[in-house]
Amino acid sequence: MQKWPVGVFASIDAGLGVKLEVAHELGIKTVQLHTPAKASRTKENAEAFSAKLNEYGIKVTCVFLGFEGETYETIARTAETVGFVPKATRAARLAEAFEIADFAKLLGVDAIGSHIGFVPHDRASEDYREMVETIRTLCGHLKANGQRLHLETGQEQAENLLAFLKDVGTDNIFINFDPANLILYGMGDPIGSLKKVGAYVRSVHCKDGVATTGVPGVDWGREVPFGQGEVNAELFLATLKEIGFDGPLTIEREIPEEPARQKAEISQALDLILSIEDKLFA
Repeated sequence: MQKWPVGVFASIDAGLGVKLEVAHELGIKTVQLHTPAKASRTKENAEAFSAKLNEYGIKVTCVFLGFEGETYETIARTAETVGFVPKATRAARLAEAFEIADFAKLLGVDAIGSHIGFVPHDRASEDYREMVETIRTLCGHLKANGQRLHLETGQEQAENLLAFLKDVGTDNIFINFDPANLILYGMGDPIGSLKKVGAYVRSVHCKDGVATTGVPGVDWGREVPFGQGEVNAELFLATLKEIGFDGPLTIEREIPEEPARQKAEISQALDLILSIEDKLFA
């Protein structure tokens, strides 16, 4: 098993990720891509962006879905607005997800990531069955494109996420494992959860956080630079090796309003990851 490539979130236009020039300056060779704005999702832009990727020797490993109207200001507002759970926007968001996937295909990207929203816990409920059918439909479109869906962790406990994957039942649905989200949402221990869902993990975020001092699952925890929170960066990477993960490690530090700090903290995370890799693969 070789060392994992290290990546970062990037953006084509305005977004939470860094520009490709920053990734290139840091020597990063893989990126996950925030959803480009609708006006940017053209064949011409795909060709121009692909040319820049080739120039820098950078590969896009996953394109993440994101929709207008989503907000993460509180956990309650996240549940109300994010992903495919809100019924009023579900059909339009599913259609837009198809468009984003088709744009990703133009870039040669075979994985689509998503926070699909808080999946209802009652597997016998109509709301749950509708969510299963919606994601099954999305997976059908992705399969026709030769793509996979990577569900982001955090909004469900590991057991509930596994049950949902099995109920959707397609062979192209997997997990993008974000250890910090489990802490931030109050959804369980990241290391124990990783071991439970490891067979489905195809991409990961290197992100860190500390638990809320309020009510878990109701009040947010706090995101901190990777290696400075409760994830336990060294144990996290050691567990990834243990489960046989062989994809990129994507650093997520979304503070675009502070570009100098964002770049510095990504660089710090990169150095930490490389030092841990040196130990694990010595």
